[in-house]
Amino acid sequence: MREILHIQGGQCGNQIGSKFWEVVCDEHGIDPTGRYVGTSDLQLERVNVYYNEASCGRFVPRAVLMDLEPGTMDSVRTGPYGQIFRPDNEALYDICFRTLKLTTPSFGDLNHLISATMSGVTCCLRFPGQLNSDLRKLAVNLIPFPRLHFFMVGFAPLTSRGSQMYRSLTVPELTQQMWDSKNMMCAADPRHGRYLTASAMFRGKMSTKEVDEQMINVQNKNSSYFVEWIPNNVKSSVCDIPPRGLSMASTFIGNSTSIQEMFRRVSEQFTAMFRRKAFLHWYTGEGMDEMEFTEAESNMNDLVSEYQQYQDATADEEGEYEEEEELEQE
Repeated sequence: MREILHIQGGQCGNQIGSKFWEVVCDEHGIDPTGRYVGTSDLQLERVNVYYNEASCGRFVPRAVLMDLEPGTMDSVRTGPYGQIFRPDNEALYDICFRTLKLTTPSFGDLNHLISATMSGVTCCLRFPGQLNSDLRKLAVNLIPFPRLHFFMVGFAPLTSRGSQMYRSLTVPELTQQMWDSKNMMCAADPRHGRYLTASAMFRGKMSTKEVDEQMINVQNKNSSYFVEWIPNNVKSSVCDIPPRGLSMASTFIGNSTSIQEMFRRVSEQFTAMFRRKAFLHWYTGEGMDEMEFTEAESNMNDLVSEYQQYQDATADEEGEYEEEEELEQE
């Protein structure tokens, strides 16, 4: 049996759809988190008709949920089977669930995380500070090669309401949080790659000396996660004005080769659909050529290869290439 893509739209459609998924999950022995808890092999024999099996072993419904206002989507997510749907912004949901301990995060919670990061990135443009930075400086410092301009961002402090009273806001604490993979707003683990460059923007009353010490400390302790051929590749800035409601905060932007994990996932999903020419007629009907999709796929694979190349590069290689060129010229 071929796969079915389930589409539910509007309030009525989504409410009926929610009940439908409860029944289907029960029949196939899949619990509300997407784990298989059934007792018969027959339940899994054709489970791929309605589900994709994720790399972590969870079963995710192959469904598209649509509505004009976010309330319906929030009600689906807060329902008993809300966790089974894996949204595109899975990194943001992970932060809400694991770090902020929100049992039913809404789209408003996700948007708040993004807006806090955007505010941190632009704070030096809007307020005075001891070490200022602007968008041009960020681009110059963070992009060593023109094609490798995709960043991972993070924000600190991110603490659940229950543990806020037990955590002190200090520069070391902010530094530890902002470099933590659990605080990254991209579903890729920096520990699986190496940082080409990074930037840390601190807000609040603090010493620039302490900030510099913490940045050096991070690089010394985690030297294997930084490329050796770009020395001093972490830029820091300090803005005197903290965000409303906090005494200090920090925003992180990193250019890490581990982001290729995300591109690989997108490429695999695209290839699976393109091989079957799924939805292709909508694009060719508007005048696009099939070759454009092949080129786009090739470009993405080249980008992944380029990230991997610079991840594996060492400081000695450049000298080796120069010696080879000299020998060829002779």
